Amino acid sequence: MIKEKYVSPLSAIVVFGFTFIMYLLTLAPTIQEIDSGELTTAQLTLSIAHPTGYPLFTMLGYAFSKLPLPFSLAYKMNLLAALWCALAVAVFSMILRMVFLNLNIFTSVSKNKSKKVSEKKIARKEKTTTVIEGNPKEETSFSKATVILSSIFGTLMLGLSKTFWMQSTSVEVYSLHLFLIVCVIGAGLRAYIYTVQNPEQSRKVWILFSIVLALSFSNHMSTLMILPGAAFLYFVNYKSPHISLKNIGICLLTFFVILITVYSYLPIRAAQNPLLNWSNPSSVETFIRHVSGWQYRVWMFSGIEKAKDHLGVFAVNFLDEYNISTLFVLVGMFYLGIKKRKLFLFVFITFIFTIFYSINYDIKDLDSYFLLAYVSMGFFAAFGLAYIITLLYDKKYHYGLGLIIAVVFTGVQIYFTADKVDKHNSYIYEDFSKAALNSLEKDAVIITFEWDFLVAPSYYTQNILKVRNDVTIVDKELLRRSWYYNQMKTNHAAVVAPVLPAIDGFLNAVQPFERGEVHYPNVIEANYRAVINDFIVKNFDSHPIYLGPDIVEIDLKKQNIILPDGYSVIPDLFFYRVVRNNEYKTSKTPDYKIRFPKEQDDYTENIYNITTTMLIQRSLYELSTSNIERAKIYTKKMKEEFPEKLLPPELTKLLVN
Repeated sequence: MIKEKYVSPLSAIVVFGFTFIMYLLTLAPTIQEIDSGELTTAQLTLSIAHPTGYPLFTMLGYAFSKLPLPFSLAYKMNLLAALWCALAVAVFSMILRMVFLNLNIFTSVSKNKSKKVSEKKIARKEKTTTVIEGNPKEETSFSKATVILSSIFGTLMLGLSKTFWMQSTSVEVYSLHLFLIVCVIGAGLRAYIYTVQNPEQSRKVWILFSIVLALSFSNHMSTLMILPGAAFLYFVNYKSPHISLKNIGICLLTFFVILITVYSYLPIRAAQNPLLNWSNPSSVETFIRHVSGWQYRVWMFSGIEKAKDHLGVFAVNFLDEYNISTLFVLVGMFYLGIKKRKLFLFVFITFIFTIFYSINYDIKDLDSYFLLAYVSMGFFAAFGLAYIITLLYDKKYHYGLGLIIAVVFTGVQIYFTADKVDKHNSYIYEDFSKAALNSLEKDAVIITFEWDFLVAPSYYTQNILKVRNDVTIVDKELLRRSWYYNQMKTNHAAVVAPVLPAIDGFLNAVQPFERGEVHYPNVIEANYRAVINDFIVKNFDSHPIYLGPDIVEIDLKKQNIILPDGYSVIPDLFFYRVVRNNEYKTSKTPDYKIRFPKEQDDYTENIYNITTTMLIQRSLYELSTSNIERAKIYTKKMKEEFPEKLLPPELTKLLVN
C-alpha cells in the first residue's frame, strides 16, 4: 500500500507525465502565428515584448534558453511552453486533492445549525481533512478511491481541453500564466482552509498568497480576473475588520515590493536599447503606458454589440472545450451548488468575472482570455466525476466502472481535441517568412502591417536564424507610436537617417496625444503620412522599396496612403515593388517551398491567398511586358504547387503552348 502522504505527489507525477507526453506529440517545431516569433525573440535576446512587457516570462525564458538542450532555439522555447502547462496540470491535481480532503470546510451551514456547529468547533481542533473511507455516501467527504480517480481524471480533462492544450504547443505568455494562475488559486484555497482551522495564525499563508499573486501579475495583468474570487475567500472568514485590514496591509506591502522588483527589469533593460524595445519604458511616463497596456484601451469595452458577439463565441466554444467531458462539468456545477456553496461561489465568481471581463476585450486571440473560466470548469468537472462515481458505488457497482467511465470520457475528449491543437508539423510561418524575405533584393525596405504571419515571425527569422537581416521591415501601424522610432534607429539607422526631419515632425505632433493632452488628429495624420512618404522617397535611390499586399489592396485603394508623383507599384513574388515611371523590374525565380498544413485557419488562408495571388499577378505582369518565358516560370509554379487554384484564361494558354 502507498502511504497517504505520497498519494498526492504521485498523482501529480502521473498527470504531469501523461499530459507532457501528449503536449510533446502536438508541439510545434518552430515559431507560429501572431506573437510567437516576437515573444520567442524577446526571450532569446532578453528584450522587451509588447505591452504589458511580461518581464518574468522573458527572464525565465532567457534562462531556459541557456540550457544545453539538443534542439533548435524555437523548439526549445516551445518546449518550455509545454513544460509550464504540464506543471500547471500537476499543481491543479494537488489542489483538487487538497480541496477534496478538506471538503467539509466548504459546507455552508444554516442559521439554525450554526450554534450546534460552534459547539462542535472544539472537537474539530484536529485536522478537518479526514477522509471517510467506508462510506462514500457521506455528505462531508468522498472515499479515497473517488478522490484519487477524480483528482487525476478531473485534471486530465482540464489539461487536455482545447484552449488549455493549445497553450502548450508554442511560445505564448499564457503557458506561464496558466502555471502561475493555478498556483494563485492553490495558494488562495490553502489560505482559506488554513484560516478556518487557525484564524489567529493565518497571516503567513495569506502573505504566501500575495507573493504568488505578485509573480502572476508580473507575467500577465489578466491575473486581475482572480481577484473577486480571492476577495470572497478572504472576507468570508474574517469577522474582525481590524485583523482583516491589518493583514491586507501587510499582504499589499509584500505584493508591491515583489511586483516592483520584477517590473524594474523593464526600465533597466530599456535603457540598454535591446533588439526589441517596445514602448521604450525607460522613463516613468513610458513605463506606465507600457505596463498599463495604454495602447490597447481602444479595444476595451468597445460596446454592447461586441460583447454580445464575444459571449456568443464563448457559448459556441463551450462544448468544444471539454467535448464529451462537459457532462461532468454540468454535474459538478449542480453538486457544488447544492452541497458546497462556498466552494461553488468561489469557482462561479471566478468563472463569471472572467467571462464578463473577456467579452469586453476586442482582440483576435480572445480564447486565451477565457482560460481562467476553463480552469474553473476543471473544478466542476472533477466534482462531477466524483459525484457520478459515488452514485455508482451506491448502486453496488465497483470503482472499476468509475475508472472505465473516466478513461473512456478522457479518451474521447483527446480523440476529438488532438487534431484541433496539433502543431507538430506546422512549419508554415517560418517557411513563409523565409520565402518572402529571400524574394527581395539586397538591402530592401518593406512597408507592411501583416503582423500575424510576417512581421512577428520575421523577428525570429532575421535576428535569430540570421536569414536576410539586411532587409528592413517597417511596420506601418507601429509608425503611429513614438517609441517605435527609437527601436528603428537602433536596428536600422541607415534607413531611418534620411527620414529624421519627417520623424521629428510626427513626434512633436503625436506627443500631446500620447500624454492625454489637447491634440490635433489631422496634424498627426498629415505628419504620419509624411513619414511613410519619406521612407519611400528618401530611401528609393539606395534601397529597393516594397509594399505589402495589405498596403496596396487597402491603403492605396482607399487613398489612406498616396504614392508620390511619378511612382507606381508592380507585383513581385510576395510584395509590390515601388518603381518610377512604370519601370520594368525583374523578380527572382520562385524556387521556394512553403509547407501548408492540411487544415487551414484564417492565418494560413491569408498566406495561401497572398502566395497564389501574387504569383498570378506576377505572371500577368510578365505577360503584359511580353516576357513570355518569365510568365511561364511563375505560371508553372502555380500549377505545380497550387493545382486547385483557378488560373486566368491567358495564363492557362501559356501552359498549353
